[in-house]
Order: sequence, then structure tokens, then C-alpha cells
Amino acid sequence: MLVELRAENYAVIDHAIAAFGPGLNLLTGETGAGKSILVDALALLMGGKASVEVVRHGAEKAVVACVFEATRGAEAILEANGIDAEGNEIILRREILASGKGRVFVNNQPATVAVLKLLAPELALVHAQSETVSSFDQAQQRILLDRFGGLSTEAVAAAHAHWREAEARLDDLLQGEQDRLRMVDLWSYQRKEIEQAHLVAGEDEALETEKRVLANAEKLYAAAMGAFDQLYEGGTSAEAALRAALRNVEELARYDRRFTETAQQLASARATLSDAASSLRDYAEGINASPERLAEIEDRLAQLDRLKRKYGKTVAEVMAFGEDVARKLAEVEDRDEILKTLRAALEEATLAYKAAAGALHTERKAAAAKLAKVAEAQINSLAMKVKLEVAVTASEKQSGWTASGWDEVEYRIATNPGEPLKPLDEIASGGEMSRVMLALKVSVEESAVKPKTRTPTPRTLVFDEIDIGIGGRAAEAVGQKLKSLSRGQQVLCVTHLPQIASFADQHFLIDKREAGGRTKTKVSLLDDPARTQEVARMLSGATVTETSLQHAAQMIAASR
Repeated sequence: MLVELRAENYAVIDHAIAAFGPGLNLLTGETGAGKSILVDALALLMGGKASVEVVRHGAEKAVVACVFEATRGAEAILEANGIDAEGNEIILRREILASGKGRVFVNNQPATVAVLKLLAPELALVHAQSETVSSFDQAQQRILLDRFGGLSTEAVAAAHAHWREAEARLDDLLQGEQDRLRMVDLWSYQRKEIEQAHLVAGEDEALETEKRVLANAEKLYAAAMGAFDQLYEGGTSAEAALRAALRNVEELARYDRRFTETAQQLASARATLSDAASSLRDYAEGINASPERLAEIEDRLAQLDRLKRKYGKTVAEVMAFGEDVARKLAEVEDRDEILKTLRAALEEATLAYKAAAGALHTERKAAAAKLAKVAEAQINSLAMKVKLEVAVTASEKQSGWTASGWDEVEYRIATNPGEPLKPLDEIASGGEMSRVMLALKVSVEESAVKPKTRTPTPRTLVFDEIDIGIGGRAAEAVGQKLKSLSRGQQVLCVTHLPQIASFADQHFLIDKREAGGRTKTKVSLLDDPARTQEVARMLSGATVTETSLQHAAQMIAASR
């Protein structure tokens, strides 16, 4: 959900803040007050094209910013692009300098317009008068159809991944064949060199330890035997002192049992000391000051170092390199058999993808026919007379295979009787486009196949001046549909019609005033009395009468 939208030095807006809520948020005001400009500002934060013309006259830069509630998908996009999360919110900011340069920030961290475009489908879909159907591209049209039909692309995505992997493995073998043949002699030498070394994982560390011992044999022997004498062998050894003390304590324990435990502790200490002394003596006796063994170890370590310089930082990495070389040689030697296996695997993966994509195509065709019928009725209830078709075309060429299937989904419409069906992006006006999008969204949310596990799309829907060319009953129908859609998603709408404004959950007045020789735009959230006043103004014009106030109050009450 969009929590807040800010604009500073943007077009005619010097500074404006709007805090939106759930449900239906409606923006009204006099023509030219800046209602659609706010929608354009949000479109800019969704990755729209910027222009220096939006910078307010006399200002160095225009700044637009917004706060959205975070979604899992949006957080995943942030993580993939190295941007830290900010709790449960996502903060977007965009600056357009008068010089023509611009900057983008996401969660107060530098970002790019490309990141905004990635986030847009997770956060908001803006249908502004100034835009085309670009935001409702092939992917969005397919997603809407799949949502209507409750269709899952998981099976075809898994089949696509398996097919791509099988294709990549075969291509790698075929394309790298000449390089492999040129490398055979080198690989053979490398494998032989590593195999003849008879490597053991971790042996370099063990040999380094043994080398240190041999290189310091005399010092180690003297230290071990010195400790042995002090603990056990010498006349004043710790063992002799403990033995004498133990005899005295045992004598005490004969007369006073309180010393029994002390005697046991001393006996235990004496046994521990004896074990430590034995270990020191055995270590000293095991020291072999062999120059021959030291030389042997140094030669082996030198050999290991040469191999590590060539093939890896550790003995384990050298061994892994050798295994990889052996695998490559085996592929060259067994090429025909491996090719046969890989081609069979690719054929199997291809058939599996065709089956999954074909099944999904059949489901989409059936859902498309139902959606076209339902949406056409919805559109025609909004003061339009159209014919709608949802075309699903299968592209069985491998260049058209994707993780979402091989279908191209296109919404085609004829806005007047006798005209041919055309793609949505050829619709004449922005108002018609907004109404079509509203009808499609309502069709999906109200009439779609709805599994129990499905939740409303976490997205804010924005419609700019959806009421162009309509009035009366049609306007009321638009208001009802917006209200219906807003039960599952947050909706923002710019309107000039009181019939639509009366349905608002939050009603904002965009007011333009002159101060200090400059025009300033203010955004105000209306309370109930102010809301009634604004709807009355929309009904009667500049002069608000008691009759228009009563009519406005009745309309608002009826909408509830």
C-alpha cells in the first residue's frame, strides 16, 4: 500500500504531502490544480521517463518521494540489487535537476531507474493520462489472465529450467570441442603430474608440523626431559613432594576422617602427574633428530608448493583440479557416448516442456474466453460500447519459450461498432484506457477462479481521470466498481465527478492558490463536513447552495 507521496518544486507544486490510507482514495479539485501532476509524480517513481520541464521555474531541482509498505517480492528485488531493507517500508526518492541530470534513491541508498522499474509491478500500477499502455505490457497482460483463471506457471517454469540446463550442457560440449582437443596434451600432463604426486588431503599441514619438530629436536628433547625431571625423576621433583604430603595426610585421615577426601585428591593428583611425566618421557624418547627425514620432508613440501602454485592454494584444491582434468579427458575420450546421453536428455526435457506449455496454453485459452466475456460486460457498463477479445497465441519456436510458457497474450478491443479489433495500446484516449483497465481489474477480482490460498495482489492501483466523457448512471457505476476493487487493493483515483467522489474512503482536495506572486498547490485530507462541501461544489460549481449541500450529503450517505 502507498503510505505517503511527496512532491517538491515539481511542475506547479512547490511542496505537497499526501498521506494515503487503505481502500479508495479520491483526489478532486479545480481543473489545473495539480491532481494529475501528483499521479505523474508517482509514475516517475515507478520508473517513468523524466524531463527537466517538470522542475518548477526558478528551482534547482524537483524532488518526488513516496513510502510504500514492503512486500516479499519487493524485498527480494532489493536484496538482489544490494539494497538494504528499511523495516516494513520501502522509501523511493527521485531528483530531477534543472541541468537535466537525475538521481534515484531507494531506502536512502543510491539506486537506478532500472531498480524502480523492477519494483513497480510489486508496488503500484499507474494508469495516467500522459502514459500509454506500456505499463500493461505482454507480461502484465499474461499475469492478469493467469490470475483470473487461477493458473499456476510452476510446472512449466520447472520444465523450462530443466530444458535450459540440458541445452546448455549439450552446447557446452559441442562448442568447446575444438578447445578441448587443443587442450588434451596439457590436461594429460597435468593429470599425470598430480597423480604421480600421490597426494593426501592435509598432508602439507602435517608435514609442516613434523618439520618444525625435527628442526628443533634438541630444544624439544631438552624441554621435555627437563619437565620430566621436575615432575617425576629429580630428587626434589613434584612427585616426591606429593608422595611425602600424601603420607602425612593419610596419617591425619587415620585419626580424623575429614582428611579422607583430601588424601584421595592428593592420590589422584599424583596419578595425573605420573601420567603427564610419562607422556613427556615418551615424547622425548620418540624425537628422532634425523637429518635424512628432515631433508625428505623439505623435498616433499617443495613438491607440494610447486603443485599449489600451479593448481590451487591447498592440497585439496590441487586434488580437485586433478579430478576436473580427469573428467575433461574422459569427456574427450567418451565424447560420442556422452553426446548421445546429452542429446537424449535434451529431447526428454524438450518433450516435457512442450507438454507443460501445451497444457498451460489450453487452460489459458479457456480462461481467456471467460475473461473476455466478463470484462466486456464490465466495460460496457461504464458508458462504453466495445467488443473485447483476449487472444492467446502459442509460439512453439524455441526462441519464444519462457519460464511462463510459450503463449503471447494480447487484449484486443473495438471501441465503436463496426471497427476491427485492435490492441489496447491503440485506444484513442487515456480516459477510455483507464476505464478498460478498471473493468479488467474488477473482472479479475470479482469473477476470477479464487483458490483459498490466493490473496489479493499487493499493489496500489492508480486511475487518472477515469470519468472523461461519462456522467449520470455510468459515473455511479464507475464509483461502485472502484469501491468494489478497493476492498482488496488500495485504489487512487483522480475524478471530476461527484458521483464517483461520494464513494471515497479518503477524500483529498487539491487546491491551487497564489501567494507572494507564485502559485502554490496544497493537498488536504477532508473531514466529513469539508467532504460534503467539496462534493456540493462539484455538483453546483462555484456557488454552493443549501440544496447542493443536501444532495451531496445524500450521495455520500447512499454510497456507504
